[in-house]
Amino acid sequence: MSSLLYFIAFILVIGWLLGFFVYSVGGLIHILLVLAVIAILFRLISGRPV
Repeated sequence: MSSLLYFIAFILVIGWLLGFFVYSVGGLIHILLVLAVIAILFRLISGRPV
């Protein structure tokens, strides 16, 4: 489960970077970044070992 969260966060950050630098999608790009940060924070707060 923890590696899945990191994988999802990684995909969301990559999608945000691509959207920010390549496409002009608007607010969707920032929503992807926020979701990635939330996934990482959830993993850190849960405190389970990697």
